[in-house]
Amino acid sequence: MAREVDRDDLEVTPDHVLVLKNAGPKGGPGMPEWGMLPIPKKLLKAGVRDMVRISDGRMSGTSYGACILHVAPESFVGGPLAFVHTGDPIEIDVAARRIHLAVGEGELDRRRAAWKPPPPRYPRGYGAMFSAHIGQADEGCDFDFLAGKGQIPEPEIH
Repeated sequence: MAREVDRDDLEVTPDHVLVLKNAGPKGGPGMPEWGMLPIPKKLLKAGVRDMVRISDGRMSGTSYGACILHVAPESFVGGPLAFVHTGDPIEIDVAARRIHLAVGEGELDRRRAAWKPPPPRYPRGYGAMFSAHIGQADEGCDFDFLAGKGQIPEPEIH
């Protein structure tokens, strides 16, 4: 990502939407703080300080900007970002809480049919166990074998 975003010949304008895939619970794995995608260097040089960025990852609370994160299900398991291609128009309506990939249904069907899950990042050990049992961001990234075991109370605030 860093290599691509810093290319002087990157075809990007401030009106583009940057999309980072495979940064979710399984794809990261573990939802690393990759969601704060950097502004492309050529746009920074032109004075651009923010643009829309979308990811199935997360970012630090000290980061800033127009970022839509924790997209679920994540692209690594065939979630909606898996089917975004370079140049696709993405419409965002914040008031309606809506993100729309403006690609015809036939094209999306073709992309879904052609999609293959990426190979597991870890063939064995804790990484393999983690990936096999971790839930999605909208479910709290909990292990499936722990789900439904009761609520954990909110901590006391002092």
